[in-house]
Amino acid sequence: MEDIQEQLTALRRRIARIDRKYAAPGEGQPASAQPKIGEPFPAARRDDRPSRYFIENLMSGEVVRTPQGEHFETEKLWESHRRHGSVDISDLAALPEDLLEQLSAGTIARAHPVKWAFLDTETTGLAGGTGTYAFLIGVGSIEAAGFRLRQFFMRDYGEEASLLWRLNEHLAQFDVLITYNGKAYDQPLLETRFRMSRARHPFDRMEHLDLLFGARRLWKLRLESCRLVDLENQILGVERQGDLPGEMIPYYYFDYLRTKQAFRLVPIFHHNAIDILSLACLTAIVPFAFRSPEDAALRHGADLIGLARWLLQAERHEEALRLFRRAVEMGLPDPLLFRTLWDIAQVEKRLDREDAALAVIVELAGSRNPYRVRALEELAKHYEHRERNYSMALEMTRSALKISDTPDIRRREARLKGRVDRRQTPRLGL
Repeated sequence: MEDIQEQLTALRRRIARIDRKYAAPGEGQPASAQPKIGEPFPAARRDDRPSRYFIENLMSGEVVRTPQGEHFETEKLWESHRRHGSVDISDLAALPEDLLEQLSAGTIARAHPVKWAFLDTETTGLAGGTGTYAFLIGVGSIEAAGFRLRQFFMRDYGEEASLLWRLNEHLAQFDVLITYNGKAYDQPLLETRFRMSRARHPFDRMEHLDLLFGARRLWKLRLESCRLVDLENQILGVERQGDLPGEMIPYYYFDYLRTKQAFRLVPIFHHNAIDILSLACLTAIVPFAFRSPEDAALRHGADLIGLARWLLQAERHEEALRLFRRAVEMGLPDPLLFRTLWDIAQVEKRLDREDAALAVIVELAGSRNPYRVRALEELAKHYEHRERNYSMALEMTRSALKISDTPDIRRREARLKGRVDRRQTPRLGL
């Protein structure tokens, strides 16, 4: 019981100290510290800082009223004479109307660049779902003056319906939606938010090009990561200064909702803006490679390999073969080189050029590499079925066995040994 009383006494003393600390001048202070009669009280320390920094007072923009309420919007223009890394902003307006046809598999046959909308969202979570909000939506567009970005921001959850209403109105002027990983994340999330607001979304009427797939096809063999920020650095040559990591963005927004201190939002607006500008500039690079693969201005053999594999999927074998050979001439790391030589051999076989395929297979069989066993098996098949040289076929099979002892190779060895033995055994005359 005494312990409790001691703790309560200590707590009262602590509260008294706090009260004295925040008391008005003269209150709770010892007599020696209080001003004497006739002396003025010392001036209270003035704090001119506002208790809150509202976004409309901190950033250029406006509070927009819609039939659904209010929200905040801001706009930025990168003039045509400026550059973003290796891309001139003026080049965007000159992009051809058929640029997106090949990369979109023909779904976007022709569309003028001024009809393209570049979209990216900043959200309250990274997993998606009905509980995730897109609190900031940026839409970039190409025009003669340069590249224009409009950002739609909800200052609180109650402004979502207004933001979505205005976004729908803004997207009505565009025919093509261009995103980075937007097919898997941004579009499904926005469709959910429109449904939750009992509104019709605009995406059914727009063709959607997700640039992530083309970028991965080109660069995944060379770059460790194909995140937008990494391509921005490695391909465009842009290095962000003071950027906010994407995983921190939800926490900054939640802190803003709690404190209404909007200065913490400035890095989020900047992050979103640079993402969209980089997306537009990469659109001036990636689709060109797919539009005319053999004229692609790619300086790394690994990039050509990615493009050649895409051509193979499209059954464009001759073009793929030429790119494979160009990539080998440019130089490749050993793992990719051996895989590419194997692919060249397979394409030559598919084109019924057995001699050309055989020359590559012989090269693979003659050195240590991951495809050596498969090359030796191919040589065994060649000698057995095309040349009827069972002894050479057996020799190739036994060479493969020394590297990889598998049941299939053992069965081939037994079959070939039987054929060789039968040929070597003389027939008895009648």
